[in-house]
Amino acid sequence: MNTASEAPDTVLHERHGGVLTITLNRPAQKNAVDHEVAVRLASALDLLDADPGLSVGVLTGAGGVFSAGMDLKAFAKGELPLLPGRGLGGLTRAVVRKPLIAAVEGWALGGGFEMVLACDLIVAAEDARFGFPEVTRGLVAAEGGLVRLPRRLPYHVAARVLLTGEPLTAAEGKEYGLVDELTPPGAALDAARELAERVARNAPLALAAVKEVLRETQGLNESDAFTRQDELTSGLFSSEDAQEGAQAFAEKRAPVWHGR
Repeated sequence: MNTASEAPDTVLHERHGGVLTITLNRPAQKNAVDHEVAVRLASALDLLDADPGLSVGVLTGAGGVFSAGMDLKAFAKGELPLLPGRGLGGLTRAVVRKPLIAAVEGWALGGGFEMVLACDLIVAAEDARFGFPEVTRGLVAAEGGLVRLPRRLPYHVAARVLLTGEPLTAAEGKEYGLVDELTPPGAALDAARELAERVARNAPLALAAVKEVLRETQGLNESDAFTRQDELTSGLFSSEDAQEGAQAFAEKRAPVWHGR
């Protein structure tokens, strides 16, 4: 526990069964991401992937805001919140093997929105806002905004967000399929944890395989996609978890997964 003289941890993590909740914890700075946050977030994501008792991660922000993105004051001093091979926040270009759910309250701007787009599912409060104001600062959304947003939204909607710097509402995100679940203000984290628990009931090897196939087959033609899928899932059908799933179904009981 921190003493009164110690600075609070900038990234927190907490286990709930098979779910790891990761919280960006710089509320006074609107959870802006500096280099320290990137290092700590990368460490939490590594814990998620390495711990066999964890199946799903939930990423959120403290103080009613997801993240204002890159810490511009730190950037002005020459500091970048980028990690080699992992991108902004240690997330936007990282390969996270297990499912990750964003729980969004308030603003997710710039790099904050890019971290949301790096997640697999998005739960947002009705008053949440998503935006890329980079063009108003002489920058572009180069950590996933330019690449991922047109894949998640209709092209002209994505272009409007990226070219004007004007925000997208959570309701618009739900309408276009970007947001999976809308909640009342203040309820996004609880809803994201509930969704994570539903996901975590399933076999961990299968969850990881689904995520890897989705990632690896984007942009491939159907024939090549099936070939890559079969390569990635070749060992799954002979796994202990696959046998356990079939046996549990036959015995009308809940399966007990072992991740092998």
